[in-house]
Amino acid sequence: MQAPTEEEKIHILALVHTPGIGSVTTRQLMSYCGGAVGVFKADLKKLTKIPGIGEKVARIILKKEGLAYAEKEWRVCQQAGHQLLFFSDPHYPQRLKPLYDSPLVLYARGQVDYNASRTVGIVGTRQVTDYGKSITEAIIRELVPYAPVVVSGLAYGVDITAHRACLKTQLPTVGVMASGLDVIYPAVHLRSSQEMQQLGGIITENPLGAKPDFRRFPARNRIIAGLSDVTIVVESAKRGGSLITVEYAQNYHREVFAVPGSLHSPQSEGCHALIRDHKASIFTSVADLAEAIGWHDKQQSTKPGSTPAEISFDGFTQDEGQVLALLKRQGDMQVDELSWQSGIHLSKLATLLLNLEFQGMVRSLPGKKYALV
Repeated sequence: MQAPTEEEKIHILALVHTPGIGSVTTRQLMSYCGGAVGVFKADLKKLTKIPGIGEKVARIILKKEGLAYAEKEWRVCQQAGHQLLFFSDPHYPQRLKPLYDSPLVLYARGQVDYNASRTVGIVGTRQVTDYGKSITEAIIRELVPYAPVVVSGLAYGVDITAHRACLKTQLPTVGVMASGLDVIYPAVHLRSSQEMQQLGGIITENPLGAKPDFRRFPARNRIIAGLSDVTIVVESAKRGGSLITVEYAQNYHREVFAVPGSLHSPQSEGCHALIRDHKASIFTSVADLAEAIGWHDKQQSTKPGSTPAEISFDGFTQDEGQVLALLKRQGDMQVDELSWQSGIHLSKLATLLLNLEFQGMVRSLPGKKYALV
């Protein structure tokens, strides 16, 4: 898949940060207009014909106010050394690509390989107990021989305990933020976030200067789940925020483990409920987890075999590459589900799949399903 030009990237930034337009809508606009630049060249009549785009959103786009903002954002990121990872860039996290709600742009700092062979999400309560801290630190120590990237949310409690334990053991760790890259929250974790960038990194979908608010934390949790092959919940209250991460992990067909605790501890009620309701496997040790998810070798330096990185997208459009990535990761899919997860309208998807069939990349199956050849 061809990487977007600088002009296209700036226009993608403008769309992503235009009020009322999310990543799914942006994909829809780009697919109908042939790219982000094409969206801003379209007229009102063309935009309002696109499914899901009303006149109000179309007029907002036509004002092109987001372009000036995007150009400034681009310059600031270049000057500050912030990485901008666009959906079709080779360094964009491959685990996120097949997800229907994956961010089109990510802001990042650090040295981490987001496409490392193994990734583990560790989440839990902000009101972590001494038991939770010791378990988190023990998990990190036991993970060292398997050399994964550890993903968490840079928050108080379990999150920062996991990050700091990784720093001590030299495991790469990623902090997914609910704010802009230049707004470390909580501020007391600034030093840890700086140390994390030497081997790991920090990442966010939010623009520079964005403050954390109640809407951004659940969105942040979906990225933690999406980046992780397996998520471990150490401690969680009955209605803890970690349970949102679990919901996303399940939707993304990722493994979830929960650490059991004292029957009398409110901080373990959420974990016990996950185990009881068969939403998570019981965590007993990293060795047991490794056996359950197929980590047969302790050290592994290759890229994850289950990601779409093995397919060469050279010569394919962004939409074609996205469809191929989805089919690679999830196997055969019904056309309706493929449309939903890719954000490509059914009428356009039908033509796209036909072209891919002609190219010998996909084949149609009974029941309106498609699979890779």
